Amino acid sequence: MAATKEKELSVEERLNQLWNLQQIDTKVDKIKILKGELPEEVQVLEDVIAGLNVRLGHLNEELAELDEEVANRKNAKAMAKELITRYEKQQNTVKNNREFEALSKEIELQKLEIQLSEKKITDATAKTDIKKGLIEETEGNIATREKELKAKKKELDKIIAETEKEEDELKKESDKAAKKVEERLLKAYHRIRGAYRNGLAVVAVLRDSCGGCYAKIPPQRQAEIRSKRRIITCEHCGRILVHIGDAEK
Repeated sequence: MAATKEKELSVEERLNQLWNLQQIDTKVDKIKILKGELPEEVQVLEDVIAGLNVRLGHLNEELAELDEEVANRKNAKAMAKELITRYEKQQNTVKNNREFEALSKEIELQKLEIQLSEKKITDATAKTDIKKGLIEETEGNIATREKELKAKKKELDKIIAETEKEEDELKKESDKAAKKVEERLLKAYHRIRGAYRNGLAVVAVLRDSCGGCYAKIPPQRQAEIRSKRRIITCEHCGRILVHIGDAEK
């Protein structure tokens, strides 16, 4: 025996399915509007803080390198002074001019080493002051951003706590309602819905106008919409138009 062919839905039934799906999705959208841009703002702040922490890490590494350079230069300066003292003592015991002049050259080299070390210490110290200023500024920025992030997270968590259950239930309803809509219409619905920030793909005719873009609809076209013999879209915005009774508006 041949399988029973699934009953083909009427245009009115299809429109009712789309309208029902739109009503559910609009409720979900309202919850998202309540959250506003908080989820994105929280994400941006978290990314900014992460970036600032990376920068702070680099600055601290550079500061440590400068501190090490200063320490090394101070050691080099101290060693040069010790060598000068040693060479000067040796000059008092040399037996000829050649040895004396050789020690004099070594003393001059160590004096140059001291001058170079002092210059390097001065340069590194100046850079250290700049790095410390940048570190302080970065730490301040992190503290400010973290305070802002904490406030926004608290606000978002409160909204989520108040709406999470309702949103989950509505999403389940939406998935259930979407399964009833034929694939071709569902694709069109999502395409139109994604084209507008308010997410309205199916709208009612209100006061002789499209409920989405508010463009006037001619009487004859309104009659066609009321007849529900075919799916009609707005000539201006492309939204699917439906006629809803006064009690349902």
